[in-house]
Amino acid sequence: MDKTNRTFVKGVLLLVLLAVATLATAIVSLSLGSMAIPVREVVLSLLGRGAETNDMIIMQFRLPRVTAALLVGASMAVAGCLLQGVIRNPLASPDLLGVSGGASVAVVGFMTLFTGISIRWVPLIAIIGAFAAAALNYVLAWKRGVSTMRLVLIGIGVSTAMGALTMFLLISGPAYLAAQVLNWMTGSVYGTNWSHIKALWPWAAIFIPLSLAYAKELNVQSLGEEVARGLGSRLQLSRLVLLLCSVALAGSAVGIAGTISFIGLLAPHIARKLAGQSYLMIIPVSAFAGAIILLLADLAGRMVFQPLDIPAGVFTAGIGAPFFMYLLFRRRKGA
Repeated sequence: MDKTNRTFVKGVLLLVLLAVATLATAIVSLSLGSMAIPVREVVLSLLGRGAETNDMIIMQFRLPRVTAALLVGASMAVAGCLLQGVIRNPLASPDLLGVSGGASVAVVGFMTLFTGISIRWVPLIAIIGAFAAAALNYVLAWKRGVSTMRLVLIGIGVSTAMGALTMFLLISGPAYLAAQVLNWMTGSVYGTNWSHIKALWPWAAIFIPLSLAYAKELNVQSLGEEVARGLGSRLQLSRLVLLLCSVALAGSAVGIAGTISFIGLLAPHIARKLAGQSYLMIIPVSAFAGAIILLLADLAGRMVFQPLDIPAGVFTAGIGAPFFMYLLFRRRKGA
């Protein structure tokens, strides 16, 4: 067996193992909670052969939450993967570049100013806000071209400004929305139902495969701009499409689950350790890694401090913030 075939087999095996790990994590998450349900009963309920009481708990309450965690985690991870590939900077992620913050401002603004908005419009509203923040970041970072480090530093400033604007909208809005919005801002899949899933899944179903279709372009761009142009890459068009995919995925995820931070930073780094440097593997592995991270964070939020339900974003931030500092230190040391 030659090297190409061995690489292909290893890649397929890795994806199968990650799929099994994701499924196992999801089933365990469905099993655990304030009322534990044996794994066998969970499987029977998923197959439509479970007890009526278990069916109600699993199908109406836990399964939408677990499905939301899978979709949001995968979307945020792929969004971060694409940003890191396009910008060619391992520090890039939707929350650090202000994309998540822009989505938050848009959603909180509509929640406070236009009460009673249908859930199906929330991902679109979040994507509009995310695009606005991304455009602002790009314009402010432009100075005879865009430096990737300047883009990250200005992105942190834009993210901070968006956070302040979100708090202003929250304070000036109706008091009865405060608790709901604060929980959402921290980043949580608590309270998600099938309406949220219907609003979210089309965005993931469209833009994650589209990202994979442009994976070869990311591989070429990783060699540098001059080499990419020499190999016939339509550099600006592919960058635009990839950035649109990243913003759409991040915006739709934030619209449903709030600003769950650092998944877009963590998952691509895990994927590179597992899958190497080809984006044909990094993108799907990032999706699986992001889904597992958010599933575990949500499970910890439900179980560690019972009967309190802690937002998953608390746990992702607790892991992601030290990791971000480590990346900064490593880059400074290598400079």
